[in-house]
Formats: sequence, C-alpha cells, structure tokens
Amino acid sequence: MGPELMYYLPVLGVLGLVVMVAKAMWVSKQDAGDANMQELAGYIAKGASAFLKAEWRVLGVFAVIAAVLLAWSAELDAVARHTDWVIAVAFLIGAFFSAFAGWIGMNIATKANVRTTQAARTGLSQGLKVSFNGGTVMGLGVAGLAVLGISSLFIIFFKMYVTDGMVNGESMMQCLEVLAGFSLGAESIALFARVGGGIYTKAADVGADLVGKVEAGIPEDDPRNPATVADNVGDNVGDVAGMGADLFGSYVATILSTMVLGREVVSADSFGGMAPILLPILIAGLGIVFSIIGTFFVRISKDTDSVMAALNKGNIGSILLTAIASYFVIGWMLPETMSFQRGEVVREIARINVFWAIILGLVVGFLMSYITEYYTAMGRKPVLSIVKKSGTGHATNVIGGLAVGMESTFLPILVLAAGIFGSFQLAGLYGVAIAAAGMMATTAMQLAIDAFGPIADNAGGIAEMSGLPKEVRERTDILDATGNTTAATGKGFAIASAALTALALFAAYVGLAGITAIDIYKADVLAMLFVGGMIPFLFSSMAISAVGKAAMDMVREVRRQFKEIPGIMEGKAKPEYEKCVAISTQASIREMILPGALALLSPVIVGFAFGAEALGGLLAGITVSGVLMGIFQNNAGGAWDNAKKSFEKGVEIDGQMYYKHKSDKPSPPHQAAVTGDTVGDPFKDTSGPSMNILIKLTSIVALIIAPHLNEGAGHGTGTPVPVMQNMPAGSSDASLPEAPSKDHVSAPLDLGHRF
Repeated sequence: MGPELMYYLPVLGVLGLVVMVAKAMWVSKQDAGDANMQELAGYIAKGASAFLKAEWRVLGVFAVIAAVLLAWSAELDAVARHTDWVIAVAFLIGAFFSAFAGWIGMNIATKANVRTTQAARTGLSQGLKVSFNGGTVMGLGVAGLAVLGISSLFIIFFKMYVTDGMVNGESMMQCLEVLAGFSLGAESIALFARVGGGIYTKAADVGADLVGKVEAGIPEDDPRNPATVADNVGDNVGDVAGMGADLFGSYVATILSTMVLGREVVSADSFGGMAPILLPILIAGLGIVFSIIGTFFVRISKDTDSVMAALNKGNIGSILLTAIASYFVIGWMLPETMSFQRGEVVREIARINVFWAIILGLVVGFLMSYITEYYTAMGRKPVLSIVKKSGTGHATNVIGGLAVGMESTFLPILVLAAGIFGSFQLAGLYGVAIAAAGMMATTAMQLAIDAFGPIADNAGGIAEMSGLPKEVRERTDILDATGNTTAATGKGFAIASAALTALALFAAYVGLAGITAIDIYKADVLAMLFVGGMIPFLFSSMAISAVGKAAMDMVREVRRQFKEIPGIMEGKAKPEYEKCVAISTQASIREMILPGALALLSPVIVGFAFGAEALGGLLAGITVSGVLMGIFQNNAGGAWDNAKKSFEKGVEIDGQMYYKHKSDKPSPPHQAAVTGDTVGDPFKDTSGPSMNILIKLTSIVALIIAPHLNEGAGHGTGTPVPVMQNMPAGSSDASLPEAPSKDHVSAPLDLGHRF
C-alpha cells in the first residue's frame, strides 16, 4: 500500500461514529423512570437546549465574520501562494464539527442522566453501565468526527494543492496551511463553548449552594431550591458540551501540528514519503478502535466494587493496546532512519525512537491523570488535609485548598518537562509532536470517563429531587464522587496534551514564519514574553469575575423566590426554575465575548505590530503561564469539591466524626467546606479548563498568520522531496537527499534554532 493509505483513514472515524450510534440507541432504550423523574429530566434537557441555541446564534455570527476575514486575508496573500480563500471553508467546517461534537455529548447526557437514576434503583453496577455508556457516546462522537473531518479534508486539499509532487514543498505547505483553518474553527468554538458553559454552570452552582445549602439548610439538589434545575443544566452545557468541544479541538490541533512537522521529515518509505504526515491520523484512528475495546473492561459485579478501579482498567487497557499496535504500525510505515530538515540543519531520526516517543506520550498522559487523581480524590491526603482545616473555619479551608492547588503543580510539571525533553532527545520536534499524538490517541476513552461524571451528578440530582429511597442516592453519590475525580483527571489530561501540542505548534510556527530563533535578549521579545505570561491571569480574572457577577444575580433571584412565593419551603409551591435558567443563559452569553476576544486578537495584534519573533515570545509566555494556571486551578477546585463531598458522606478525622449527610443543617466545618467549594467552582469548571484552549488557540492563530509576517516563510526548509509512488522502504532515489551523517547533527539541540 502506498500514498493511497490516506483514502482508508476516514473509515476509522466512521467506525467510531457507527459504534457511537449503537451505544446511543442502547442508552435511549433504557427505562427513564416514573413521570416525576421524566418531568424533572425534561426541565434539564429543555434548559440545556435553550442555552445551546442561544449560544449558537451568537457563535454563528462570529463564525461567518471570522470566515470572511480569513478569506479576505488569504486573497491578499494569493500572490505568495501561502494560503487560499478555501481556508475559510475549512474554518466553518471545523466550527460546525466542534459545535456538533458538543451537541452529541449534551444530547445523550440529558437522556442518560434520568436513566442512570432509574438504573441505580437496581444496583450500582447497572447505574455505572448506563452512565458510562452515555459518556462513551460522547467520547466516540468527538474522536470519530475529528478523525473523519481532518482525514477527509486532507484528502480533498491534497488533491487541490499538491501539484508539484513534493512532500515538503510549497504546495504541501499550502495544503496544511489551509487545513489549519479546520483546527482554528474547532478551537475557536471550543473556547466560547468552554467559557460560556463554565460561566453558566458555576453561576447556578454557586447560587444554589450559598442560598439553598448554607442559608436555607436544604440539600444541594432539593426540588425546593429554584437554582437546582439550572445547576443540573449547567453540568450538561459546561462539563459535557463544553468539554466535548474542548477535546475535539485538542484532538484536531495535536494531529495537525504533527502533520505540519511531518512535512519536514525526509522519509524514504513506501507511502511516497508521506508516512510521517499520515502516521498521526492512523494512530488516532486506531486509538478509536482500542478505546471501543477498552469500554468492555469497565465492569463491576457488586455494589462494593470500586468504580474508579473499573474505569482505570478500561483506560489502561486501551493505552496498552495502543502502545502495542504503535510498534507494528511504525515498523510497517517508517524506514529505519529519517531526517528532519529545516534550512541547513538536519537531524537523523531512528524509526524505533519514534515508537519510544509515542510510548513516552502515553506514559505522560497516564501519569498526569494519576497525579491529578491523587490530589483531588476523596480519601487521599490532599483532600483530607482540606477537610481537617475546615474544622477551624472558612479561612483555613480556603488557605488549605490554595496550598493543595499550588503544590499540585510540582509533579505534573516535572512529568511534562521530562516528557518534552525525552521525546525531543528521541526524535527532535517531530518526537514531541508524535508524543502528543500518542497521548491523545485514547481520547475517546478519556472523554468517556470524563463525561460519565456529569451524567452521574445529574442522576444524583434527579434522585434527590424525586425523593427516591436513600439507597438510590447513596449509589448515585458513589458514582458522583468518582465522576468528580474523573472530571479532574480529564482536565489534567487536557492541559498536558495542550502543553505538548503547543510546543509542536510553536515549532511549526517558527518554520512557517521563516525565523531561526527566539532571542530573549531582544527587548521586544522579552517584553512580549512577560505580556504572554500575564494573559492567562487576565483571562482567568475575566472568567471568574463573570461567574461572580452571574452568581450574584442568581443569589438574589433564589432569595426573592424563597421570600415571595408562599409555600415553597413546605413543598406546596413549585419554584420558578425557568427564571434561574434564564439568568445563567443570559450571563454566560454576555460574558463569554471578552475572554474569547482576548485569546483571538492578542497574537494578531502582537504579530503585526512587533513581528514574528516577538509573537514567538508571546506564545512562550502564554504556554508556560497557562499550563501552570490550568493545573493549579483544576486541582484546587477538584480538591475543594471532594472535601465538601467528604462531609456529606461522613468522614472521621483524628477520632472525630465530621458532619453526616442527614443532619438537618450543615455543621460549621461543613459550611466552611461549602465556601471552599464555591471558591473552587469557577477555578475547576470555568477558567482552569479554558487554559488549555487558550494555549492552543493562540498558537493556531499564530500559525495561520505566520506566512503574512514574513514573505520568506516556508522557503529554505530543506530540499523538496517528491511524492514517491510505492517506493520500498529504505530504497534510494536520485531526488532524495543523502541521509545525513551523525556529524551533521548539531548538539546540543535547542528549540527554534537547531532541530
């Protein structure tokens, strides 16, 4: 098989979508419970749908305007042939696919929640089966759409643009430059979906907690609380639709960055020299297959079995299968040695080192998830330390959570640094990119585990609002607590992939911008490095402030209803749920614009005002600061949340039993834990998870505008290599440059100068 391998890659995406449909049909056929349960689930589904429609109206206008600007700028650059107006079409397709991926997740989640509640009446194992299958629908939908979209568009653009037959020539660069529009569209929608959904869910959650739980002393999901439906809607629009769009964008950006760097790898393979470009798509597609197999490992037989252990079994299974398959795929596709060429500098890459880079990426992803689980899981030392500090008041709880979040950056950064250094030593910048592709290969499984959480959370809320027996709520609480941890690990996984992907995108940007180094001794570069480091802080401030404003409106509305609606506390009158839903919807749509504009415009302004090298400094600052902020906020928020849940479950510290769930009113330590949770809510569900999108989006925008910053971009990136028809691996050709000797490899290798 030769270059025609590209025509088979979309089949793997279609396979994921076919299994997704089968899983969705199975979930839809499950018992949805009694009329009351279905009515409550209907409120949640209606509210989630209303939010998405309102958000899509705004984003539709944005997408059209952005597409017009992209087409216009591409036409200005038509003489240089760096890009084409078709990039606008790719942008719109990427935006649509990203929004559609989020809708798939939200649609099934609003069906799976009530069915999980009903299944939990039978037993914990059945509740896990329904909720996890609901999450699997989202995971396979995101991965299937990503592989189908990027592989199909690559085929189309390859046919349109690669007319000179050169793998690393101008026409291939133009093909990938246009394909970058697909990634830009996906990440743009992901940012707004993540920020908007995060503002929605946390405004409702904070309002429901502060007035309902603390002031009125009623349970979190009590039907008397007017904000409880909005809170459950928020779980779907933020943690499901937002997360789906988020990881769709991450998945696409990772594949794209590896393809761009693969263009600069000279490979005498049987795929016309295209093996380094096609490899990341194939690994992503195989990851879908192994994620499907991994779902069959997620089983428990009785209520005492560990749900987290079952999920880990499925995750580890899919990772191991991907690792084993990668060895054979790389041996089949790549020649024994290749060379990465940029300008006059070449680096030899051994085939086996590409495999070890993928293994390193898989290990980094697993370790990031494991470390995040340690810092956020109930019963672990970090969460127990916050529980203990809650005994002395609100201030010490907040101090404890901040300390845990800051400490939690230590090990992940060391793991990331080791992964970056190790993969670079193995295979240069292509090694870093393929390591990220390896990490993202099992995205379908990672996202299934992540989406399981909000489904379980909703299921618990419906059980509480429906007044089901306590054993049902206890089972949903087990699923919910596990889901809270898996949500945190999913965010840790996302920020790790963002760091590796951003470095690969950064390297691709350097090549397309036609610069050889980022010199921080230059005043403008150093200045923009500091500006880039500041942007994640400003972005977080905007997002958290938006939650605060919306939460204040929510608190006032809940207090008003408690005061003005007679019989609401006695359960004789139904709250006006729709008014709280409207507050969250309006606030999230209004407040998501400014943070999104900051992410999109900052690289454009800096790039055209100060030049390509200064923009490189900005990207470096955003990446380092954003990764640290993302880890800190995600882990601090997750730890605060599970500290609160520890009180609701009942926890013993130093021989003293702290608050149990069935007390009439929260104890002072539990009230302190609720305060910490409300502080952590916008951390872990609004600003924190948005950091990885901010990092990648700014890098992709820079990649898009790179050719406009330097007219010489893309030239001198090595001797163009023709697309060879079915050349046997390892064979030679007169047009192929001689394989560089080790003497040609400069050492040590530094980013942006020696590759």
